[in-house]
Amino acid sequence: MAPTTLLLPDWLIPVEPDQAVLAGHGIAVRDGRIADIAPHAVLRDRHPGAAERPLAGCALLPGFVNLHTHAAMSLLRGAGDDLPLMAWLQERIWPLERKLMSADFVYDGSVLAFAEMLAGGTTCCADMYFHPEEVARAALSMGIRAAVGGTVFEISGAPPAEQMLAQALAAHEKYRGEPGLRFMLAPHAPYTVGDDMLRHLAAVAEEADLTIAIHLHETRQEVEEAVAMHGMRPAERLAHLGLLSPRLVAVHGVHLDADDIALLASHGVSLAHCPASNLKLASGLAPVARLLEAGVNLGIGTDGAASNNRLDMLSELRLAALLAKGASGDARALPAHRALHAATLGGAKALGWDDRIGSVAVGKYADLVAIRLDSARLAPVFDPVSHVVYAAGREDVEEVWIDGRTVAKKLQLTNSPSKSDLERIMSRISQWRLRAAGVISGTNTYLSQE
Repeated sequence: MAPTTLLLPDWLIPVEPDQAVLAGHGIAVRDGRIADIAPHAVLRDRHPGAAERPLAGCALLPGFVNLHTHAAMSLLRGAGDDLPLMAWLQERIWPLERKLMSADFVYDGSVLAFAEMLAGGTTCCADMYFHPEEVARAALSMGIRAAVGGTVFEISGAPPAEQMLAQALAAHEKYRGEPGLRFMLAPHAPYTVGDDMLRHLAAVAEEADLTIAIHLHETRQEVEEAVAMHGMRPAERLAHLGLLSPRLVAVHGVHLDADDIALLASHGVSLAHCPASNLKLASGLAPVARLLEAGVNLGIGTDGAASNNRLDMLSELRLAALLAKGASGDARALPAHRALHAATLGGAKALGWDDRIGSVAVGKYADLVAIRLDSARLAPVFDPVSHVVYAAGREDVEEVWIDGRTVAKKLQLTNSPSKSDLERIMSRISQWRLRAAGVISGTNTYLSQE
């Protein structure tokens, strides 16, 4: 029989059933899955001889699911600050990507991002970027669970959309057997992809059973231009083109009216809420309370480090809960338990992974995070869920597991191959910074020396 390990925290927060907090309970982990949940003494009786991991002072909960990011853009962290979305894209990000884009750029930036996420308790992420095969390779190297989305654009200077779609499908085929990977199609936005390609992507996703992720209703300008050009709002256009379905993850959803929300809800669309990025780019505040009231499945994402600038789900979780209250005028909007659900099981459901991750349940993968709540800055603890959402930070993350294996402890990676890969890439960070600085200054000095 495979060895069993008992994880023994002060509090177990399973996420489902809703509102549950199990004091003095722990879990038994075997073969990478949750084999048992019970009070500590009962676990010891049921599993004599099992190894024990005491977690006194800690809450144990599902690992966070970051429902939207652009991992490789960690190499552009801070390179485009204090700009609104379209200026940020057109004047800074797209020029940088045109000059820097390569398989090495995507791999190195993705490893950097995944290391940050793992240390902070994120065990699964949904990525949208170029060179999806490199993103998948980086995820396997770092041991993070990932839904890899191959971006599709139809804009001047970008590779042909058909070529980008082919890359996404090739990556899906190459890594089809990897249990820690899933693949998505990722048209960038309704304003950068035409009708024919959007229809085609909907058909391909249906045939191959793939999730689709798309930026949607991110800015007021996007909506106004869509109405002027197409005579309808972006969500309505996607409905006409066949994209709205339970396989769609709409990202941002800041400027949604009542009809848009009803449309997303009726088609079973999930929404990836990225509050820090929406604030930093001055895009606005998503109507989270109204989305939840309508029954839209909500997940939380950090977006990329170029527009956040942290890939920190704990800070994102707190911000999401607070903004929902301020935007709605209702202190009960997105309460702590509901916010934690969005950051775990809501994201897993959006990716079709909720039968395997997102909550602490027997049979699910042991993707877990322990958060220490017994420090002076967090005492006393009346409600551990409240503390996780409103008080704790990633500096309080004690340990992180994926498939029952420790991947990070006290903000440090524990897997030797992952640490070696990260150290190798960290030695090249200054080179990437110099390349980006050359593009920003308009000199391309560093590039011209190669």
